[in-house]
Amino acid sequence: MAHHFFFRLLLLFLIFAMLGSTGWTHDLADIKKAGVLRHLAIPYANFYTGREDGLDVEMIKGFAEALGVRYKLIETSWKDVFGDLTGHNARREGKNAKLLDKVPVRGDLVANGMTILGWRTQVVNFSEPTFPSGVWLIARADSPLTPITPTGKLKEDIKQVKTQLHNHGVLALANTCLDPGLYNMNATGADIRLQPKERKLNEMVPAVLNNDADSTLLDVPDALIALERWPGQIKVIGPISDAQLMGVAFRKDTPKLREAFNTYFKRIRTDGTYNRLVKKYYPAVFRYSADFFTQPAQ
Repeated sequence: MAHHFFFRLLLLFLIFAMLGSTGWTHDLADIKKAGVLRHLAIPYANFYTGREDGLDVEMIKGFAEALGVRYKLIETSWKDVFGDLTGHNARREGKNAKLLDKVPVRGDLVANGMTILGWRTQVVNFSEPTFPSGVWLIARADSPLTPITPTGKLKEDIKQVKTQLHNHGVLALANTCLDPGLYNMNATGADIRLQPKERKLNEMVPAVLNNDADSTLLDVPDALIALERWPGQIKVIGPISDAQLMGVAFRKDTPKLREAFNTYFKRIRTDGTYNRLVKKYYPAVFRYSADFFTQPAQ
């Protein structure tokens, strides 16, 4: 009897081990059954303002409504976001992603103006692009750094910006789109000042105005907001990166949820709903990248 008991116990242990190794899935059918869509968002510019509104908040609320489920907003941070979505924290290591410790899954998707970067695509799957972006160098108005004269060739413009940076302080933030390692910033001779991992992207310009450095890396959507918020106090020196795109992030084991979002996004782009939301939260972006918002939905 004891032999049979221990055999059953061992079999039960192996079953649980195999279940645990397959990971936890929660795709579209599970979300509909649960009746709630959990939206992970980091306070960032006008994508998620931190006050339960923003472009991506309204977009994902509409998606939840289209699915016929309740919407739930869950705030996260750049440090925790991939763990909260996938169950594994992650960070950039060279050109690749490094998986870190296991943590509980807290949400079903991430939408807060997340830039689609190579290392991130190893961790999550992105939707069709939802917003145009890129990284600019922003400086205080009294900085000796000089705005470039655009050449019409992006790589030449980037070179013009970088040649000015020797010995100038530049704020940056690791494991975000403002990570200096993504743009070979060490080769410029700039004094790169990595900010604490708890720092939010929308705190970079206030840090520059506080004389923490001459300048900061900043992505285009946040730069557009900053220019409106601090008129005459900052200036755009020029681009640091090639053109970039943003999207909604999904776990790799939720293809049906991603497919449903892409279908929904195509509909709201086609019927004009999305452009109305963009005009509400980012009116200036149409001057920067009108082509993105006028091209047919994919």
